[in-house]
Parts: sequence; C-alpha cells; structure tokens
Amino acid sequence: MVIKTVDLETVVGVTTKKLPINGQPEVAFAGRSNVGKSSLINAIMNRKSFARVSETPGKTQTINYYHINREFYLVDLPGYGYAKVSLDFKAAWGPMIERYLHKSRDLRAVFQLIDIRRTPNQDDLLMYDWICSAGFQPIIIVTKTDKLKRSQREAAIEGIRQALPGAGDTLFLPFSAKDKSGKEEICEKIDQILSS
Repeated sequence: MVIKTVDLETVVGVTTKKLPINGQPEVAFAGRSNVGKSSLINAIMNRKSFARVSETPGKTQTINYYHINREFYLVDLPGYGYAKVSLDFKAAWGPMIERYLHKSRDLRAVFQLIDIRRTPNQDDLLMYDWICSAGFQPIIIVTKTDKLKRSQREAAIEGIRQALPGAGDTLFLPFSAKDKSGKEEICEKIDQILSS
C-alpha cells in the first residue's frame, strides 16, 4: 500500500446523532488507552504525528475518519479503559463505539490492539465481544513487541489467544512502533481486505 494522501475528514463525538455514509470501505482500529493505537495509525499512514500521540492515555475521545488516497477510510475508535477520564464520557463511549460497529454501512474489518505485556482485561473482552456480535472476526494486533525478548513473544501471544474466547482461528499480527516491525504485514492485510 502506497500512501499518497491522508485527510482527517470527519470527527464524530458522543453527541453526534448520525454516522457519515461515505460510500467507500472502512477499516477500524480499536484498543485500550495507551496501547499504542495512534502510533500504529501514524506508522500505517507514514505520518509522524497526524493521529495524536500523548503521554496521557485517553486522548482519543471521538471517532476519527481518515480518508486515505481518496479510496478508503481508516477509522480510529476512542481508546477505552482509562480510569481518569470522567465517568460520563466513559459511559457515552461504549454506546458510541457499539453503534458504529453495528450501524456503519461501509465497515469491512476491525483491528483490535492488545499490548503484548498485558492479559486481556474485561474491557478488552467486551470490545472483542462487540466486534464479534457485529458480525466481524476481529484481527488482533499485538503491540509493543519490542518490550519483550524475542524468546518471550510467542508465549505471550499464545497467552492472549487463550484469554480471548473462540480466538483459535483469529489472525494475530505483532507490531512494534519503535522499529515498525509488523507494519508491512498489517498493510498487506488491509490491501487484502480492500480488494476482496
């Protein structure tokens, strides 16, 4: 995938009543706050800071639609599970994300990001369930692989697989924002989704 143009075209907040109907394929990215979602999205788009990267988790509080090459949309869903975000906002995010997963006419696939060092928690399991209940097989991107030794990574990924119900056939793609390893495989998967 060669990225020629990137535009942040639409931002949907909790008070937005209608989702945009773009008429082009969408691939969505979901993950716990501080899992490295913005870093991954910037890597895919070949931009250093287009998606906001912050030391403070929970910065993505909207659904952000990035129009790529004027051909498809990369959709950045709000990071979930960050305790210091107000409860009112947290309560609103869930229905907003679930509504997007069930109502978007153009959604083709959902990538869920999980930190290789963390066992999936209740928020991760709920998101996984929402994705499945919307009729999609989640594609798991295991982030921050550089934080573990190579000899530890396979066991850690298998531990995540075991923690996710029915994930036996689920595709797992390792990724490191530090050295961009795994980026090519993720981009190839997106190309495959868009061409199918």
